[in-house]
Amino acid sequence: MGMLCAVSFNRYGRLYYLDPGELRPQVGDKVLVPTDDGPEVAECVWAAQWVTEETEGFPRLVGLAGDDDLRRDEALRRRKAEAKVAAKRLIRAHGLPMKVVAVDHVLGSAEGGGERSTVYFTAPHRVDFRSLVRDLGATLHCRVELRQLSARDSARVQGGIGSCGRDLCCATFLTDFEPVTIRMAKDQDLPLNPLRISGACGRLMCCLKYEHPLYARFQETAPAVGARVTTPEGEGRVIGHSVPRDAVTVRLDADGSRSMCSRADVCGSRRAYESRDQSGPEGPTPTSTSTPTRQR
Repeated sequence: MGMLCAVSFNRYGRLYYLDPGELRPQVGDKVLVPTDDGPEVAECVWAAQWVTEETEGFPRLVGLAGDDDLRRDEALRRRKAEAKVAAKRLIRAHGLPMKVVAVDHVLGSAEGGGERSTVYFTAPHRVDFRSLVRDLGATLHCRVELRQLSARDSARVQGGIGSCGRDLCCATFLTDFEPVTIRMAKDQDLPLNPLRISGACGRLMCCLKYEHPLYARFQETAPAVGARVTTPEGEGRVIGHSVPRDAVTVRLDADGSRSMCSRADVCGSRRAYESRDQSGPEGPTPTSTSTPTRQR
């Protein structure tokens, strides 16, 4: 058990959880977060509080950001904006089929490390950008790297709003991409319309995987559509499933009406268990007002 706080480098961006140590940052405070290129300024979006999880492996905050740190962060953001504008202008000048997604910039350090800009872009195919790198380096007066992103990584970097009305999962809390298949959409009875099951990246939505295990377990135990079952209201045939309700829809033989029954009510193994539990190996259990001693 320990304390954690959450910070973000950009508003509505991905959350990073850190151990506050002796600090107690509040929402809106500027803090220093350790990175590979040294401490960077981030905003606290979740105040430090006690959690039940083990916090041993989480990185620790360096401290609260001072005036010098804020000025350095402002200069860094200004350099990023300049690099992004220059990259877009030179891409148009070279006529390359590229789209700039984001720019990362590292200021020069006292240890001798020079400035470096990394331009992230998307393209429909591999692009020869050697001349573009030379012109960008001459314009920005620093070392320049270009990295091509996939469609999913592009959505993660840019962020956005999903069809659910919330921020994209990949831009907020997902740490890696798990395989998502069209079979998951079929198992959940979703319309196989690409516009309905695709995310902002144009690929299958990552959230298709969230509830898929629930649907898989339901299908393993529930009677299939078309199977004959016995319900508390009589015999009938299964005509549909309702996984969120853990129920099946049955058309009754008596009057043709529809009845929604719990999966447990029409599950053969459950009925057999209850029948065996009530009758026991030696016949029906006699009614008694005393407290039963048998362990269930």
